[in-house]
Amino acid sequence: MDSRQILDIRVNTATYESAVAKVMHWAAAGRSSYVCLANVNTVMEARTSREYQVVMRQADLVTSDGMPLVWLLRWLGVVDATRVYGPDLMPLILAASEQQGIAVGFYGGTDSSLAKLVSAVARRFPNLKLPYAYAPPFRQLTSEEDQSVVRAISDAGVRILFVGIGGPLQDHWMHAHRGRIPSVMLGVGAAFDFLAGMKPQAPRWMQQSGLEWLFRLCVEPGRLWRRYLLRNPHFAILALAFLVRTRYHEHRRPA
Repeated sequence: MDSRQILDIRVNTATYESAVAKVMHWAAAGRSSYVCLANVNTVMEARTSREYQVVMRQADLVTSDGMPLVWLLRWLGVVDATRVYGPDLMPLILAASEQQGIAVGFYGGTDSSLAKLVSAVARRFPNLKLPYAYAPPFRQLTSEEDQSVVRAISDAGVRILFVGIGGPLQDHWMHAHRGRIPSVMLGVGAAFDFLAGMKPQAPRWMQQSGLEWLFRLCVEPGRLWRRYLLRNPHFAILALAFLVRTRYHEHRRPA
């Protein structure tokens, strides 16, 4: 799949259709792989962490989860670039898994939110195979606990594992478990809470205009103010400098 380099991370030029097709192909083959959904916070985290850059670089697929990345892809010549947003991608993969009889699992959330997610998904996809759902504690697992998780996922026959423990933690977790869990892992972040009805989603017009951050900031100011009020302006400056450098190098190329 084609890609573009945006600051310190690679972003694939995926669409919903191509992302779903790729995930289902890997799942059917029993391939251990992971998918990261990149946004402004992802890019800014990679600026400050070499370790996280490696995590993103080694991902099997990196989608443009945030509209600013979609706009940058278009500027870089991907005229049909589109957002591949976790809360929209997840139901599409669930529908395809139900149709193809592929077992899925959930890793993340709390006991109460996960129960609501499982119930909501069961109502929407009654024939879906969902043999595994686990809400891990809010701490690093011991080696024994982690081995138990790996064994449980493998024994359940899960081929697609949705990971909702928040970024960048979920990306590090998937990277650490590639090759250990025979599943396609997708870091879908807040999709668990949205699909479970635990948190409201921004109106579609705000999502499409790049203003979803403002809606989420109003809903969760205490948790998200640093991400949006500090990182967003910094990203805007870096993105502008990136575009200027890119255009400058394009003009200097020999005809």
